[in-house]
Order: sequence, then C-alpha cells, then structure tokens
Amino acid sequence: MKKTLTASMVAIVCMIMMVPLRAAPTVVTIALHDEKQVIHSFGASDAWTCQFVGENWPLEKRNAIADLLFSRDVDSKGNPRGIGLSMWRFNVGAGSAEQGDTSGIWSPWQRAECFLDKDGKYDWNKQKGQQWFMQAAHDRGVPYLLAFTNSPPVQFTLNGIAHSSDKRWTYNIRKDAVPAYADFLVQVAEHFAGKGLPIDYISPANEPQYIWESDKQEGTPAENGEIAEAARLISKGLHDKGLSTKVVVSEAARFDYLWWKEGNPRQNQADAFWNPSSPCYLGSLPNVGRVMLAHSYFTTWPLSKQVDIRQQVPDHLKKVDPKLGFWQSEFCIMGGDRNAIAADKRDPEMDTALFVARLIHNDLTLANASQWSWWLGVSIGNNDDGLVCLGPMPGKDRDSLKTDGQVIPTKIFWALGNYSRFVRPGMVRVGVTYDDGRSPLDASTSLMVSAYLDKKTRQLVIVAVNVTDEAQPLRLSGLSVKGNSFDTYITSKTCDLTRGKSSADAVTIPPRSVVTLVDKTAL
Repeated sequence: MKKTLTASMVAIVCMIMMVPLRAAPTVVTIALHDEKQVIHSFGASDAWTCQFVGENWPLEKRNAIADLLFSRDVDSKGNPRGIGLSMWRFNVGAGSAEQGDTSGIWSPWQRAECFLDKDGKYDWNKQKGQQWFMQAAHDRGVPYLLAFTNSPPVQFTLNGIAHSSDKRWTYNIRKDAVPAYADFLVQVAEHFAGKGLPIDYISPANEPQYIWESDKQEGTPAENGEIAEAARLISKGLHDKGLSTKVVVSEAARFDYLWWKEGNPRQNQADAFWNPSSPCYLGSLPNVGRVMLAHSYFTTWPLSKQVDIRQQVPDHLKKVDPKLGFWQSEFCIMGGDRNAIAADKRDPEMDTALFVARLIHNDLTLANASQWSWWLGVSIGNNDDGLVCLGPMPGKDRDSLKTDGQVIPTKIFWALGNYSRFVRPGMVRVGVTYDDGRSPLDASTSLMVSAYLDKKTRQLVIVAVNVTDEAQPLRLSGLSVKGNSFDTYITSKTCDLTRGKSSADAVTIPPRSVVTLVDKTAL
C-alpha cells in the first residue's frame, strides 16, 4: 500500500537530512566587506493565465495563489507560506483578445486585451484578471511593479494585428503612430499611479531580435534606433507628467545580444543605448533606468557555455558604462536550455529545480545580475514554464481552467523561493571563495554557495545548491555567528522550503537540494 508523508513527517525527514556527516567538508570563506552588486528584486510575469484566473476563479483560490507568489508570512512551524516575490511583471496587452480568431494567435490563453480602443477611448475595466493580481501583489507588500509590452496596440501596427508578418524585421508600428504609442504607455502609468498602484518601470520592447511571425503570442521585432525613439518619447511623457516611472530596455532575447557585433541593428545593444557617441544613446534622458535587461534563454547548456557567457557580461557592460546595471528579466525551461530533461513535460521532482537554482546562482554570481525574473507566475501548461501550475478538476478538461482548477506549486517555485523569500531588495551580495580553489564550472557540478548581507540589520543569507547525489558537509569561514546557529530552509524531493536549525560549525547540505541559511547577527 502506498504511504504518504504528513507535514510533520516531512519536517522530521528534512531535519534528519541536516545532520552533519564525518566526510571532509567544503570550506568556503565569506568576506562580508567584499561587496558585489546590490540586489534589486526577484520576479515573475502575469502573462497570460492571470487574465482568466484573476477574474473568474473562486476568490479563495485566487488568494491562495497570490499568497504562494507574494506572501512573506509563515505557518505555525515557521515554514514560509509563499516565496515573497519582490517584483511583479504586468503585461500591457495590445488588443489581440478583442480580435479573437482574426488576431492570428491560435490560443485564447495567449491573447491579451488592450486598455485603448480603435476610437482612442480608454476602458480601464479591461485586463481585470491581471489588475486583480497587481492589486494582490501590492496588498502583500511587493515593492516593485514593471509593465512590459510585447506589441503596440493593434490599431497602431503596420498589419493591424499584434504580431509581425511578411518577413518584416522592423518594428511593427506605423511611423506616425509612435508618439501615440508612447503616450498610451504614459497614460497607463498615470492611471495606475492614480489608483495607488504606481508602475516603477516600463519595458517597451520584448526580445526584439526575433521576428515574431508565429501564431503563439503578441510580439514584434525592433531595431535599436526604433526602441530608442520610443524610449525617448516615453521618457519625456513620464517626465512631463511628474511620474517617477522609469523606462528600461531592452529585454534582449539572449545575454550575448548585448555585445554581439554582426552588423545587425538589433544586437550590440549595450553599446547602442549606453555609449554617449551612439545615435541611440539614452543615458542623458530623465526617467530612464541605468540598466540593461536580457533573458537567460539558449545560453545555459552545456555548462561550460553557461559559465563562459555569464563571466563575460560584467566585462562587456563595464566597457560601455562602469555604472550600468544588469537584470536577468525572463527565463523558463525551453528545448534548447538543457540536454537530458524534456522541456515539454512538467517535472515534479528536483531535476529541473536544481537546473534553475544553478542558473540563478550563476546569473547572480558571474553575470552580476541584480534582478532575476522567471517567466510565468501561473501556467496551465504541462511543462516547466510556470511557477504555480494549474490542473483541471477531476473529470474536467483544460478549457475548464478558465473558471476553476487545482493549484500545484512546482519544485521550481520552491527553489526560486530559496532566493526570493530571503534575499531581499537592498541586500548586497558579498564575496565567497572556495578554499579548494574550485572554478565556477567545477562548482556548477557540485556545491555552489552565495551570500547576501543586509547592511542595516546585519542579517546574512547564504544559499547553497547541491546538485550531487551525496550530502555535502559545509564549513563557513570568515564569520562569527551569534548563538552559533542558522535557521535553515530546505527544498528537496521531500521538502518545500521546510524550516529547520543547523549549528554554524556543522552544516550539511542534503543531496540534490537547495538550502538557505539565515542568521540575523553576522559579525
């Protein structure tokens, strides 16, 4: 007979897994004064499932999903109820939902409404489901809201739909409509500021290196000059209205598009936007964030490629502007991102979670990303694109998910929580060195350790990722820990951010796990 573990049994198993071993430990030195990047946030996107869930699902389940994504509360045993995301990415739709089948986007799940109609009138009741999640994030203390677009409103596009066509590699927008598009985004920012939901950032271009001719979603390519033109107009509009919202660019489809130089007007974006001699320079504008956004896709495997490209990011950005920040603003699992694990099948175990945790570690510690975002906060797919996945109620089909369903947090969700729940905005990453001299590539196949310090409270957070099948004893050097103990939070096959305790002198990271160590009095 199949036996299931109760919550108490799981907690006991997780505590046992932290019992120290006699094997030789990995020794790491944590240098609290070796300050790296300041952490901005961890986030995810509302596209596109939230349009139905946020409007139609039973309120109790909506709140349960919002608590999972945004809450920093704990249960009676001290286990986190959610992963405490610190940024929520709101997709400003282009109107493909109103067009229905004529939009050329096959699935209603991936169409999006638009606040602005073809007659120039605004309907702020549109995108009700997404607005519900915006409010839910705000109510739970999420500090940052970013609004991103995949396409200009359909009435502004060259082909009248929200994705490109005719092998056109330029911005799918009429030249005369660019000022109106910029004004549209400014109006969106002003409206939500008036509702007490200020939008901190507007991202006006998404993966502009791709042609976006498929029938899967809204999207458009764009050349660097076209993005700069829109950014300048949005910046001016925000400034003229006295809004604090900042424009951020440019959601590059891959890290290396930031510096590739192939004569392609959609590449070499760091130089294009931040070199003062460039015609696309944005650095002198008000209301523009001094940061480059890029996505981790298709640079993650093999591991040697993952490590090499991320080590290059800081050098390339510093050559353009030493103060230029870097955000990893979107990732999920797709076919080109790993070798042995199918991307078209949801993984209930730890394989994918460990893959993602390792990537977060390398994006933070090698690429110096200060912001890290997953793609879909909520997904109906039977794959690894969502943090919280939804499943039909017994006997129901996928279409029934528009009104109700089962809520399934993934192991990816909990592994991201090992970072997002504890590494908070404003904390600074501090130096970690392995006393055995292991390289970033060697660490990526064994035990990875990163550390983050709140300089005001002196709270220290250490995140360890063990991708091996063996428990890894860990010795921490360079610290004096009051009480000589850490609170531990374990994500593994049997644990979901399960709280425990560990002596600071005898930490053991369980096999195939992500463990967060929290100490409030690092000296």
